[in-house]
Amino acid sequence: MATYKIVLFYGFTPLAAPESVRLWQQALGERWGLTGRVIVSKHGINATLGGTVENLKQYVRTTRQHPGFEDIDVKWSDGTGADFPRLSVKVRPELVSFGVPDEVEVDEHGVVGGGVHLSPDEVDALVAERDDVVFFDGRNAFEAAIGRFRGAVVPDVRTTRDFVDQIDSGRFDHLKDRPVVTYCTGGVRCEVLSAIMRKRGFEEVYQVDGGIVRYAEARGADGLWEGSLYVFDERRHVEFADDVVPLGSCVVCSAPAARYENCADASCKTLRLACAECTPVVMSQRCEVCVAERPESFVPRPTARAAASAPA
Repeated sequence: MATYKIVLFYGFTPLAAPESVRLWQQALGERWGLTGRVIVSKHGINATLGGTVENLKQYVRTTRQHPGFEDIDVKWSDGTGADFPRLSVKVRPELVSFGVPDEVEVDEHGVVGGGVHLSPDEVDALVAERDDVVFFDGRNAFEAAIGRFRGAVVPDVRTTRDFVDQIDSGRFDHLKDRPVVTYCTGGVRCEVLSAIMRKRGFEEVYQVDGGIVRYAEARGADGLWEGSLYVFDERRHVEFADDVVPLGSCVVCSAPAARYENCADASCKTLRLACAECTPVVMSQRCEVCVAERPESFVPRPTARAAASAPA
């Protein structure tokens, strides 16, 4: 029986021909039957892919042969074989869409001017030594709703593009003279975010090396991370210990919840938290946003067709 895995990695390095790298990555993904997303830009590569462990090993081994990709940190997690609907390989102006592609500078060592990388041990040591350390969440607010570092500052952002406006607004100026530890899922967003913050006068900026994934793998339930980790595939969330209590609340009954679901409308883009007992209810009804946008008719999701007539 095949064993399925998911790999998550990025590499910041100057690429003179992103389109050529895209075609190469598309061919590799198709050759080994992988699904997921690969983004290529002049700044490097960012990928999350699923497939059999054998095929992913072949893919990773070949990808590391490209100049600048030799030392990419590949994070492995369990998959199901149906974690992504298809393979998508695209060239974009940025590896992460902060909306400032010309502000990001990359050399053979990575992002120029980014925050200092801290290992899990170094993160814990910094917090133990300094009482003014602040964790700064580099993800969208809905991700932080189900898990975050203890006492973290969570900016009220819906998309990554919102970060620059929030930082430029002066909302976080009171943190500029404090040690700020940025963090995100696998580390890629903080490579850029930490550089953006330093350019705007934040004096002491760090980033969790390898992101939440690497920290929580090392600490489980014994570290400074609390709750679940949102992931952008069909798993929707992962835990790093057996007894994790989700930080989110079910929209129906307010019980602890970590899984986001869309409503019965096939066009729904609104994620709502639901506990296991209330998930069928959430998925069988239309959310308020969809009712407002399409009050007369809608196309039900295949999994919700039987309950498509349920009240909104």
